[in-house]
Amino acid sequence: MSERKAQLTIDGVDKTFELPVYEGSTGPDVVDVRSLAGEGIFTYDPGFVSTASCDSEITYIDGAKGILLHRGYPIEQLAEKSTFLETCYLLLNGELPDSAALTEFETSIRYHTMVDEQIHQFFRGFPRTAHPMAMLCGVVGALSAFYHDTLNIDDPGHRMLAAHRIIAKMPTLAAMCYKHGVGQPYMYPQNDMGFAENFLHMMFSTPCEEPNVSPTLAKAMDTIFLLHADHEQNASTSTVRLAGSSGANPYACISSGIAALWGPAHGGANEAVLRMLNRIGDESKIDEFIARAKDPKDSFRLMGFGHRVYKNFDPRAKVMRQICDEVLDELGSEDDPLFRVARKLEKIALEDDYFIERKLYPNVDFYSGIILKAIGIPTSLFTVIFATGRTPGWIAHWNEMLSHAYRIGRPRQLYKGPTRRDYPAK
Repeated sequence: MSERKAQLTIDGVDKTFELPVYEGSTGPDVVDVRSLAGEGIFTYDPGFVSTASCDSEITYIDGAKGILLHRGYPIEQLAEKSTFLETCYLLLNGELPDSAALTEFETSIRYHTMVDEQIHQFFRGFPRTAHPMAMLCGVVGALSAFYHDTLNIDDPGHRMLAAHRIIAKMPTLAAMCYKHGVGQPYMYPQNDMGFAENFLHMMFSTPCEEPNVSPTLAKAMDTIFLLHADHEQNASTSTVRLAGSSGANPYACISSGIAALWGPAHGGANEAVLRMLNRIGDESKIDEFIARAKDPKDSFRLMGFGHRVYKNFDPRAKVMRQICDEVLDELGSEDDPLFRVARKLEKIALEDDYFIERKLYPNVDFYSGIILKAIGIPTSLFTVIFATGRTPGWIAHWNEMLSHAYRIGRPRQLYKGPTRRDYPAK
């Protein structure tokens, strides 16, 4: 227990409250306010922006310094030296695997990529016009119906098996969401392909021809998944943990995370970037929209610049910028009008004093949206890609919570409604 204490005095209350202060391995200290509830006092923190809802050993963010660590490893180093699946293993297990452990993990994922044939019937029940996130949210939750014999959340073996299954099947389901919408046959995963390569195969191959996935695009896709693998206690991760605190099965919990990610304020940022670029349309209009972005009376905002958490440069954006260059070079897309608009916007944001003073640097969503469009992934599928990459983070946090003592989440409120009143006589 902590020996440090914080003292709280409240006007009109004849008592001083002593609250323990805890230190993490890095980052801000936290004041433990749990004892206040027994005194009839709650803290008030809309959006939980100043509240630590749990302790965790998975991911650390220092937004002021532009730092993102997974199990202590900087995201830049993981993006350069690791792979998505190795990072998945790290998030789940706490340490990087040796070669034997990595091979075993990759094999487990590879042989769990297929989905039950009856899942095809689920997709056939959706209209062709259904949003891919609507389909993904429903189908992931339905997976629990196929694995009811391994849903004991108190069994670490069951939890890890569920983790492997969910990580493995997400790209398969994501590709099925796309294929259903365009009316093409579903493509089965190939056990001789890597994770990202397999995803692109299931997305764009057809039974009419041999698979032909560009190594450059597969690497870019793997990096996109890796850079989105976890981001601490964000809205969707907190949703997964809250759902999990009730004892819900892992598939339901991940489905709840997908639902939270679907919100445009969370997972829809790279979609918003593409909508903005389309709205600008041409380089000749950039100055007009820059002026509008600087005008406090204009509701127009440049999407993909700045970040709620990072008050400096988004460390993931530095990696994504390089990947973006490689993809556009591979595909010969530099002359695309939309990409020319994006490049000029990027240049302005990195050189214009207005953006520099406000630290409105291009973020990960700015570059990922450009890359995904260049690869040929439709805008409506962007958040599905995000969910596929974020799955190991969700499942790692869910497993971490269940591995320790936990309580069902129950936020309190500041009630401002009517006080007690009697039903009127008739």
